[in-house]
Amino acid sequence: MLPLTSTSEVLVPPRGRAFQKFSFDFPEPSVEFAGLRFGFLVFSRENAYALDARQMTATQTDAGLEIMATGLVWAGGQERAPGRVSARLRAEDDAVVWDVTAEMDQPIKAVTTVLRGVPRGKLSSGGADPFDPKDNEVLWGYPFGGGDLFGGNTAGGMGTPLAVVQAGEQEFVGLSSLDDRVRTKRFYFQPGERGYRVELVHEVEGWLDQSRVQVPAWRVGRAATLEAAVAPHYGHLERAYRWPRWETRGDVPAWLRRTALVVTLHGMHYTGYVFNDYARMLAILEWIATQMPAERVLVFISAWDGRYYWDYPTYRAAPRLGGEAGFRRLVQEGHRLGFRIMPMFGANAANRRLPNFTQLADAATARVDGDRFDLNWVDWDNDRHQEGFGVYMNLGVASWRRWLTARIADVIERYGVDAYFLDIVGGWVNNTKADMHEGTRRLVADLRARYPQVLACGEFLYDALLEFIPLYHVYTPRAVPFARFFSHLSHPAPGRGSSGVHESGFGRWDPATLSLSKRDGLIPTLMVVDDTFTGYREQMAAVIAQAKAWAGL
Repeated sequence: MLPLTSTSEVLVPPRGRAFQKFSFDFPEPSVEFAGLRFGFLVFSRENAYALDARQMTATQTDAGLEIMATGLVWAGGQERAPGRVSARLRAEDDAVVWDVTAEMDQPIKAVTTVLRGVPRGKLSSGGADPFDPKDNEVLWGYPFGGGDLFGGNTAGGMGTPLAVVQAGEQEFVGLSSLDDRVRTKRFYFQPGERGYRVELVHEVEGWLDQSRVQVPAWRVGRAATLEAAVAPHYGHLERAYRWPRWETRGDVPAWLRRTALVVTLHGMHYTGYVFNDYARMLAILEWIATQMPAERVLVFISAWDGRYYWDYPTYRAAPRLGGEAGFRRLVQEGHRLGFRIMPMFGANAANRRLPNFTQLADAATARVDGDRFDLNWVDWDNDRHQEGFGVYMNLGVASWRRWLTARIADVIERYGVDAYFLDIVGGWVNNTKADMHEGTRRLVADLRARYPQVLACGEFLYDALLEFIPLYHVYTPRAVPFARFFSHLSHPAPGRGSSGVHESGFGRWDPATLSLSKRDGLIPTLMVVDDTFTGYREQMAAVIAQAKAWAGL
C-alpha cells in the first residue's frame, strides 16, 4: 500500500487556474499496477470517504489484481466508518481496464478512481485537437458539464466520457468510461511536476437510492497516435448505443439525404421584436425558390411561436407573426414550392409564470443533491441580470413528456410540418426524479411511431443520442459517420452578423468566405434576420450559389 494523500505529487499551491479542494491531506492509499497507481474515494450524500489503509489488501489474480477494503475513513482519516470497496484490475494489450464496487450503510452519490502515473502533456476531450493547459487544472463533465454550468467549480462539457493526454509526438494516453448508459462522469486533471493526478468520477443516478454501486469499467490505454487512442472508445460506443450508420439509418427521410442548404428564418425575439413575420418568411422562400431547387432546402423556423423562450411551452402560432392562418399558409405554400419545414421546440424549457405551468410543475429539475436547477443563464432583456422565469424541465417525468409530445404532435397534424427541432436536447442532467435520456428516447419513439416520415433534430448531442436522432445543430466531426449537421442558430447573418433571436447579439460575418466552412457532414446554412432580405440579398444569393456548387447543382 502506498500512503498517498490528496496533496501527493501535485503542485501545492497551484500555479495556474485551480478548482476547489481540501486544505489538508486527505488520505488516498493506493496500489501500483502496470505502471499506474490506483486509489479510490466514495461519496455519500453527506460526506467524502477514503479507503481505510489498515483494512486494505491487494491480491494477484489470474486476470490481474484485486484490491479490497473492508472499511472506510472520513474527516481526513480521523474517523472510521463501515463500508466496503473492491476493485478488479486487468491488463489488456496496451491498456488497463478496471471496475469498482462500493458498499455503504447509506445511499452512495459517487465513486472516484484517483489515478497517478499519467504523464503531463496536452489534453483532448473526446478526441478533439489536443491543447496545452500549461499549469492549469482541468475539469470536464459528461454530459452538459456534468450538471455544473456556473460557479467556481464549473466543468467544461463533454459529449462522451473520453479524455486523451498527448505526452509526446507518438505518446498518447486515453482515459475513458465504458458505460453503456448515460450517467454523469467527471475528469479532473491536477498537474504535478512530471505527471497528472487524475480523478475519474462516476456519479450515481440521483433518482435511485443505492447503497451498493457497481461502477462501469474504466479504461486507460497507451497509443502512438490520437486516432489509435480514441478508436477503442468509439468502437465501444457504436456497439453499446447501437449507432446506425448514416447510409442505412431508417429514421432519415429521403429528402434529408438530398438537402443541400438549410435556411434559418428568425421569428420573434424574447423582447417581442419581430425579425420576420410569416408573410415575410414566405416572400423570402419564394425568392429562394428562384435561386435553387426548393426541394433541396430545409427551412428551420426559430421563434415561430411568439416571444422566444418566454412563450415556451405553449407552442402555438403567434398572432403578431400572422396567427394560425398565416403559419398554415407559410407551410402550405412552402410545401407547394418544394421546401421542407422544421419549427423549433424546447426540449426542457418552460416559463413558470405562464398559466399552463401548473400542469407541469412536478417535472421541474432538481440536481443530484436536491438543489433546484433552473434555466436561468441568459440575460434576455439586457438589464445585466440573468432572468429567472425559466424552469429546466425533465423529459423523464411523464407530465412534461406528455405535454411536449402533444404540442409537437398538434403542430405536425395542424400544419403538416416535416421535422421538429429539440433545443438543448443534449442537456442531460443527473437529478432526483427520472432519467432524461430515457424520456427523450420515448418522446422521439412515440412521435416516430405516429409520424414515421417526420424527422427529429437536436441542437447538440451527447453520444447516446446518436442512436435515435440523426440531425443536429452543433457540428461534431466524430459523429459524421452517423449523423448530419448544420450551423447553429447564433451563426452570423449576412451583413452585420446578427444572431437573430439568439442571445449572443452579433458575430462577425465574413463576406469573403460567406462564413461557410466546407466540412464533411456539415450542410451549408443561411441565416435570415430583419435586414438580410432587404439589405444583403446579394450575399444571400452568394451563399445559395456556394451551397449549389458544393452539392453539384
